[in-house]
Amino acid sequence: MTGDIEMKLLNFLRAAVLAVSGCALSAGAQTFPGKTVSLAVPYPPGGSGDYMARLIQPGYQKQLGQTVIVENVSGASGALAAQKVLTAPPDGHTQLLGTPMDLMLGPLALSAVKHKPEDFRLAGMISTGSLVLLIPGGIPAHNIDEFIAWAKGRKSISYGSTGHGSLFHLVGEKFASVTGLQMVNVPYKGGSQFFADIVGGQVDMAFWTLSGPVLGLVKQGRLRAIGITAREAHPDLPDVLPMHKHALLKDFTFDLWMGALVTKSTPEPIVAAIHRAMAEVVQLPNVKKGIVETGAQTVKPMNQAQLDKFYADENDRYRELARSINLQRQ
Repeated sequence: MTGDIEMKLLNFLRAAVLAVSGCALSAGAQTFPGKTVSLAVPYPPGGSGDYMARLIQPGYQKQLGQTVIVENVSGASGALAAQKVLTAPPDGHTQLLGTPMDLMLGPLALSAVKHKPEDFRLAGMISTGSLVLLIPGGIPAHNIDEFIAWAKGRKSISYGSTGHGSLFHLVGEKFASVTGLQMVNVPYKGGSQFFADIVGGQVDMAFWTLSGPVLGLVKQGRLRAIGITAREAHPDLPDVLPMHKHALLKDFTFDLWMGALVTKSTPEPIVAAIHRAMAEVVQLPNVKKGIVETGAQTVKPMNQAQLDKFYADENDRYRELARSINLQRQ
């Protein structure tokens, strides 16, 4: 009898603890956002990530009914911004505007990066973009086959990237492994020197985002786009072949998306609130127009379960990419 009483008391206490915890989470969700919301951007002012954050800021602020600020926390391949979010309370007031480069590739490539993709949860998508295979206009090749044939006539060729572990680097190495070309990575700290070098023929190729001066240089004939890592042709380059349609490159699809992320332990109601607000913001006409003007594309709506699956699949895909080229951490 005494044992039965003790068991009933224990069950009562457990139920009480769960009820109190549930109320605390509910109260936390009801007060979100209860103060200024910070968007941590892993890039310096003036870049495409900063532009995207400031593009969505007014609409996001209106949807949340609270002040939203953009904080540029650049450095360590996105690790500083990620750490800022991870060390903040998991209440949704500090969010990361992240991409696969800082969330997934940084931890795979750099030993100084301590966070894991699984530390975060993708709460809202903002945009997606693909990489274009660019070559100097002076190279006598107008498609992938012609370029491979041209490159095989040389001891090695060079390709530009933004450094070890960047998506530009990994996709370049994957292209080398699939085609059998001898390729040397030339890292750049900024776009201005890269564009000067590739236009001038100092580097032979690069995978680069369709942003900044790229489209103009292609239309002027100073650069040639001979492939894109998208599933479908890009509206601005309708004649450029999606690379996965080439016989050698069946799995060559890579997207450089951007989204709003929170820590994994953020309560579900807060994640849902962020998801709803961001879904409304990216449908605003001025936001859609601004996204397209960068060369990126707007995203199809996804519910939270679809976002969770998308994020997990992307994480698996980039891990496999790193494994396939034997990426070494530095």
